[in-house]
Amino acid sequence: MGRVHEYITGKIARGEKLHFTLVDPDKPFTREGLEKTAKLMAEAGTDAFLIGGSIGVTPEEAGEAAGVLKETGLPVIVFPGNINCLTPRADAVLFMVLMNSNEPYYLMMAQVAAAPLVKKYGLEPLPTGYIVVYPDTAVSHMGRVQPIPVGKPEVVLAYALAGEMMGFKYIYLEAGSGSQQTVPPSFPAIVKKYTGLVTIVGGGIRSPEQAREMVKSGADVIVTGTIVEKDPELAVKIVKAVKSPQ
Repeated sequence: MGRVHEYITGKIARGEKLHFTLVDPDKPFTREGLEKTAKLMAEAGTDAFLIGGSIGVTPEEAGEAAGVLKETGLPVIVFPGNINCLTPRADAVLFMVLMNSNEPYYLMMAQVAAAPLVKKYGLEPLPTGYIVVYPDTAVSHMGRVQPIPVGKPEVVLAYALAGEMMGFKYIYLEAGSGSQQTVPPSFPAIVKKYTGLVTIVGGGIRSPEQAREMVKSGADVIVTGTIVEKDPELAVKIVKAVKSPQ
């Protein structure tokens, strides 16, 4: 494991909760606008930037966004909807398996296609199990997921344990971009109780209160994206709630 992993786990070891800002390069933006957003979120205390989207992102768009975001001095991590999101201008990549997908491509073939590029680009791979909870989001549709029963946290734990046994270091519990619901708090709670995985939670987090609930339930990292686009001031409040969840 490399520099970005050490950066993340070092903060967690010191008792910090982390916030990642997700940027979708496929969304219309100007360089000036992205610079403004990046500066705002960095000053608020976000710990890293994720770049990615499930539909339509080109390598050129990903590279342009990565270049702007790196000017903050914070790590830039590819959050790949597919291999088209990969860019050598990022620092690392969530090297993911969509664990509850019914599509073989997302279980292994995407990773096989991506691995030579990750190696060639010099990206630091962060081995990640990715679990999409709800069926009514774009990522669920594109990934052909088998939804997780919300009242069955033990199902998520089984996935997380399997991932840990296969060598994953991270588990990403995803409600989905624009989801009307957050991940059930019982999901990060059970994962943190029984595994040593860095637990990331994203999707549906629209308020400081929801962010606090997630970190108190066991999430190490909170990801917000949609709210950053729609209401930057509220996004800043969410970052501060993550960093000081009293």
